[in-house]
Amino acid sequence: MFTDRMKRLQAKMDAAGIDVALITDDDNVYYLTGYYDYLHMEFGRPTILVVSSAGNSLLITPTIDLTKAEAEARVDRIAAWNDGAGNEWREELPGAIKSASKIAIEPDHMPPMVRNYVNGIVETDKLGNVTPLLAEMRMIKSGEELQLARHAGQVADAMMAAGRLAIGDGVPEYEVAIATSQAGTRKAAELLDAHYKDASMSPNTHFLQIMASGETITKTHHRASTRIMKTGEPVFLCFCGMTNFHRFKLGFDRTFWIGEPADPTEKDVYEVAVASQKAALDVLRPGVTAESVHAAYAEVIQGAGYEYPFRCGRATGFSFLETPQLVTGDTTIIQPGMVLAVDGSVTVDTFRAQVGDSFIITDDGWEPVTTSPKSLEEVIL
Repeated sequence: MFTDRMKRLQAKMDAAGIDVALITDDDNVYYLTGYYDYLHMEFGRPTILVVSSAGNSLLITPTIDLTKAEAEARVDRIAAWNDGAGNEWREELPGAIKSASKIAIEPDHMPPMVRNYVNGIVETDKLGNVTPLLAEMRMIKSGEELQLARHAGQVADAMMAAGRLAIGDGVPEYEVAIATSQAGTRKAAELLDAHYKDASMSPNTHFLQIMASGETITKTHHRASTRIMKTGEPVFLCFCGMTNFHRFKLGFDRTFWIGEPADPTEKDVYEVAVASQKAALDVLRPGVTAESVHAAYAEVIQGAGYEYPFRCGRATGFSFLETPQLVTGDTTIIQPGMVLAVDGSVTVDTFRAQVGDSFIITDDGWEPVTTSPKSLEEVIL
């Protein structure tokens, strides 16, 4: 899988007149090589994948991660560098690009310290952009990736079900987060054991649980806290960060209430959110533009007297955000094999409702990847 992706990129580079690509986005490094160092730039240590259109690939990575790189990276050569030794990660770069007429980078993803060095050794007119080539490659998922998407959906459903059960009067938010993490980890471990041979891939969920309740409900990306939930309050759960099975990401969220809502008008707002997602899904199919899906979602929200709070959705995969985005201005044609997160949402002064799911685009429509109930009767707990 990784070897095939590398060859496809090299062919695209050759066709585009790119001699060498310097790839620093950690998701793209994984996509092409199977190697992921977890920390990446958190401790200031760059990993750089150098791809030549002529057929050679070089991984420049810290010595501290060399054993992992040797076990996982599908590359022709690995060059390890150590903190404070020689010219560190800079040592290999001049030689790797010296005969290249056109060098492509990822302008929006290259760490500033690496970009500054590259700017000093490469003339501006020789620099190009490899991001569009990689984004195009990653839009349509392979059979292996679609299996990952479906398994990620099972992990997400397990987390949502556990979170739903944990929500209750007198329960602190963090207890819900503990329940979702345990359920997701156990489901991921079950799937890894049954379907995958990669023993180094961790089943443990990570990323702080996105959750809000009561008066914090309008804080879209609030994290689980020590707040005690009460009867009549709304509760929001989002797994857009935690659904990360075998590095494949999805979008998935729900709004609940603990018993009947203390403010009954919240029900009407919620129903508009659900209707906006349904409108988007009624449009979603191969052959339509990404922005037309957003337009259907926005029309329902605005027709009810509200402003849409954000784009309708986005493509996912090995990154949280991929191409296309379901938003005004994105004219990408929806195609089979894409994986898209599609939301419905409405925000008012004291309440916000959101439902979101992920879908695989099929030849004639879509296949749901996440399946938690969303009818009003089923989200009032």
